[in-house]
Amino acid sequence: MEPIQKSLQKWMRNNKQFQERMTRMKQEVLKSKEIQNLMADHPSITEKAVEKQLIKLYEYQTQSKNCEKCPSREECINILPGYTPRLEVEGEEIKLAYDKCRRQKKLEHQKNQRSLVKSLHMPREILEATIERLDYEDQDRGEAVMKTLQYIESLDDELPSKGLFFHGPFGVGKTYFLGAIANALSSKNIPSMIIYMPELVREIKSSIKDDSMNEKVEAFKETPVLMLDDIGAESQSAWFRDEILGSILHYRMMERLPVFFTSNYSLDELEKVLMTSNRGNVEQVKAERITERIRQLSQPVEVNGQNRRR
Repeated sequence: MEPIQKSLQKWMRNNKQFQERMTRMKQEVLKSKEIQNLMADHPSITEKAVEKQLIKLYEYQTQSKNCEKCPSREECINILPGYTPRLEVEGEEIKLAYDKCRRQKKLEHQKNQRSLVKSLHMPREILEATIERLDYEDQDRGEAVMKTLQYIESLDDELPSKGLFFHGPFGVGKTYFLGAIANALSSKNIPSMIIYMPELVREIKSSIKDDSMNEKVEAFKETPVLMLDDIGAESQSAWFRDEILGSILHYRMMERLPVFFTSNYSLDELEKVLMTSNRGNVEQVKAERITERIRQLSQPVEVNGQNRRR
């Protein structure tokens, strides 16, 4: 019988502790201004109704309602991190619902904005570039900064049909302008795609094997804003120049979809580079066709200054 007596005593002791906890919980809930206001606004919520739904009200009362108890979104104290409780009353019944808090909304918005900027082998620094971080004091880059700001300020419901063609020496920050513009576009919910040209050539070649080339080319054609970084640096065949690059630029020219470029060459210099394929063939007319499309799609902007990669 002794084990049974011990078990009974333990149950009674635990039950007493439970009752004491429930009493403290009830007192804490009834003292809460939120619950007092709830009872004042809904006469059907009596003290007896509160007792029946004490656990639910305690769950509501102890949680953060406006992120005031949470150091950050990552350290949210609520049962559902990133969500705040809300009470709904139907007669004597109290329902507990959850809504996204302001920090959760901000986090989701930031993730959505980042998803609007797609890239093909671009460094993180470029993908995190912002207009605010541009060097406004560097006079050698003054025109590039001005043209960039003018483009962003001109954005409305319809995108301008022309992008910008940033050209200048190696390492002066041409690609950073692309990243800054891409993130400014994302803040206006405009998707963009940044592509490093040498990697694009390799990507297209490898996609032939898995029959994904047409799908990728269509994505480059149709993205609202396309950015081609370091055009002229790639070793390309006449086939890539005419059938891939030419096709993409022609489509976007006809559909009035902007393209941004960076290059170490001016347009005249780029034309000479594009004349010669990797087999040594010289085709001036086809190169002129490409550069003419670039002129139709973008406005040349020279970028000078010191090499920022040293």
